[in-house]
Amino acid sequence: MEIIEEIYHKVVEGNVSETETLVKKALNKKVAAQNIMNDGFIRALNLVGEKFSAGEAFLTEMLTSAMSVKSGMELLKPLLAKSDIKSKGTVVAGTVAGDIHDIGKNMVCMMLEGAGFKVIDLGVDVSGEKFLQAAKENKADIMVISALLSTTMRNMAETVRLVSSAGLEHKVNVLIGGAPVTQDFAQAIGADGYAPDAAQAIKKARELLHIS
Repeated sequence: MEIIEEIYHKVVEGNVSETETLVKKALNKKVAAQNIMNDGFIRALNLVGEKFSAGEAFLTEMLTSAMSVKSGMELLKPLLAKSDIKSKGTVVAGTVAGDIHDIGKNMVCMMLEGAGFKVIDLGVDVSGEKFLQAAKENKADIMVISALLSTTMRNMAETVRLVSSAGLEHKVNVLIGGAPVTQDFAQAIGADGYAPDAAQAIKKARELLHIS
C-alpha cells in the first residue's frame, strides 16, 4: 500500500512530523494499525538498525527514526489495545541503581515499542527490588538493564542475582547493555543476553523469545 511505503520512508529518514501526519492520514483511510506498525514502523527500524550496525548510519539517525516511530505509536496504541493484538512480549526496562543516564535506555525503549513489544519504562536509578517487582507485576518476558557508569555495573549483577533467587531465571530473560558493559561481563553475572546498542537490543530480544 502506497501510504505505508511513505510512512516507511519517512521513518527511515527520521522525519517525525511527516510520519505523524501520514499515520493520521492512513488511519483516516481505515488502514489497519497492525499493518502500519508491521510494514511501516518495524520494517523501517530493521533497516535503520542494520545500517547502524554496519556503520552506515549514525546514532543521531537511529534516534530520529526511533522518535518518528514513537510519535506514530502514540496514535496507534489505542487502536492496537482495542483490537487485542498480542504484543511480541512484555519488557520492563530501566537504568540500574546509582546511574541516572537515560539516553541509551530511552532509545532502546522507543525501538522495542516500535518493534511491537509492550514496554514498561521504570526510569533511572532503578533498584534490583524495583526491577523484580515490576517483572512480577507485569509478567515480563524480558528485563532490560542499562548502565553508563562502570561503578554501577555491580548493581546489574545484584539484580540478576535477585531474579535467580526469586526463581524467575527461567521466566524472565535479563538483557543488559551500556557503554562499559561487555559480552564477557554479561556471561560472568549470568545475564541472558548483551546488546551494545539499541538496534542489537531489538535483535537480541527477538532471539531470546524465538521471534523471527
